[in-house]
Amino acid sequence: MHRMTHMAGQHYVVRLTADDGYTAQRSYSVSSAPSDPLVELFVERLDNGEVSTFLADVVRPGDELQVRGPIGGWFVWDGVSPAVGVGGGTGVVPLVAMARLARDLGSTGQLKLAVSGRNLPELPYADELAAAGATIALTRVPHGERPAGRLTAADSHARCLNRARPPMSVAPPGSRSSPACCSSASGCQCWTSEWSASARAADEFRSPTV
Repeated sequence: MHRMTHMAGQHYVVRLTADDGYTAQRSYSVSSAPSDPLVELFVERLDNGEVSTFLADVVRPGDELQVRGPIGGWFVWDGVSPAVGVGGGTGVVPLVAMARLARDLGSTGQLKLAVSGRNLPELPYADELAAAGATIALTRVPHGERPAGRLTAADSHARCLNRARPPMSVAPPGSRSSPACCSSASGCQCWTSEWSASARAADEFRSPTV
């Protein structure tokens, strides 16, 4: 089967079909860079999940899955344009793909990340995000010199923008920089509130993917 190269920020739909014809499908973000010969999807196992429990407990290497994708053209990054990425919980996964793309292209100065989670063990790819220079806010426990608490719009802007280095700087709202947020609806509204609606891309989710 010919595989279409994905863009950082896209996702795939995984579909399962039971013997009686019943089907269930869920969308999962791609964490691998476009140059990776394999497609890496992040699956959070939820106890009552129809799809996630099958993928986590039943699927074995060599099994074939029905997938559709890559999908999505709004929440993507080309690896060239200056961008600020903000994500919370499993919403950090597409940002990991962007960080890996930046590393492959040698354009890490073009991407600034700010992410949030309850604690480090529950934050996907925490070590890799830290290595990529992401600002990390934890809501349940302190992290470094930062007390426990949510990532705010002012915090994400200050920490990301102050670390930008010319000539590859992340410019303020109204410039050509592109802010992208992948989190809950309230999280996206909070963290990107200082950016104009026409200048930002938000991938909001309202319930867990199971």
